[in-house]
Amino acid sequence: MASEAIDRVLGTATKTGVAPGAVAAAVLPGGGEYGGAFGARGVDDPAAMTADTMFWIASMTKVLTSIAALQLIEQGALSPDQPAAAIVPSIGEAPILEGFDADGAPRLRAATRPVSVRHLLTHTAGFGYPFMSPELARYAAHVGADLTQALSLPRLFEAGDGWLYGVSTDFVGQIVEQVSGLGLDAYLQRHVFTPLGMAETTFELSPAQAARKAAMHARTPDGGLAPMPFAPPPPPNPMLGGGGLWSTAGDYLTLLKALLGGGAPILGPEAMALLTTNQVGDLACGKLVASIPMFTNDFEPAPGQAKRWTLGLMRNEEAGPDGRGAGSLSWAGLSNCYYWLDPAAGAAGVMLMQLLPFADRRAMDTFSAFERAVYAA
Repeated sequence: MASEAIDRVLGTATKTGVAPGAVAAAVLPGGGEYGGAFGARGVDDPAAMTADTMFWIASMTKVLTSIAALQLIEQGALSPDQPAAAIVPSIGEAPILEGFDADGAPRLRAATRPVSVRHLLTHTAGFGYPFMSPELARYAAHVGADLTQALSLPRLFEAGDGWLYGVSTDFVGQIVEQVSGLGLDAYLQRHVFTPLGMAETTFELSPAQAARKAAMHARTPDGGLAPMPFAPPPPPNPMLGGGGLWSTAGDYLTLLKALLGGGAPILGPEAMALLTTNQVGDLACGKLVASIPMFTNDFEPAPGQAKRWTLGLMRNEEAGPDGRGAGSLSWAGLSNCYYWLDPAAGAAGVMLMQLLPFADRRAMDTFSAFERAVYAA
């Protein structure tokens, strides 16, 4: 009965045009698992969604890159409070954008406070995304920078003075590479994917995986769906740590199950504490403001509720409206992919679609209904 209720949520969503197709997986409270695939891979691809359909999971990559850094911290090879520029010098070269002159020219100044590894992992370094920051979008337009140059944009404040979601985790990926001596793809394969058995999570699709990937779509002004050409820059590129991975719902649930179980075999108790507890004090987190509408809408999960950031995840300090308890952890990916894990209830879930802009209202409503159905089980 539990699986039938979840099936209805996701099946209805794909039949009513929320997305051409969706795949979801969950750990149910009290035990048991769910997996379901619905609809088609695309409006122009009638192939049915299946459990092994590949999705670009975008910023769902971030927690995996953060886990890599936490492993190095646990080994003593990296300290959360060491200056990040000592490892990746370009981090220390980023100026701070103070505003714009009357003629539209940006006003920049040198930073006075070093960015630490902790600042990067908590998104308190001042680095942002141009599509989620009106100031950075204006700066990028002024200098002619495109999205592939996001790591070269200035910061918006001194380290520790605020919370701003952005490219910080891409720099964390570079730090992992420098400290470990491995490419981020090789590091994650050796120390995360292989130990967990995540055989379908990758930065570069094999021909077999590419043959079963879901197509990307854009929400049209009339609420419909249109195919959208999409291909992230192939590796190597400097933004992989923040959003370069492809995966399946089942593979990602494998990660969530490991975290629900205490982190083994990829993280020990010290690292798990850093990943699951508030690391930003009273800084409010999780609210994103859209500046390029084709990429994202405004986003605020659990509006009005206290949310904080760990060294890798958003943490709900209060019980959520759809079932998750206080202390639950979550985040999302730009292509309307969402996940959460609730250690107290022993529950977790992941829902994957391929649709822009992010924070699509109908997709988020479906995710909420999916979550409620999981807890109802």
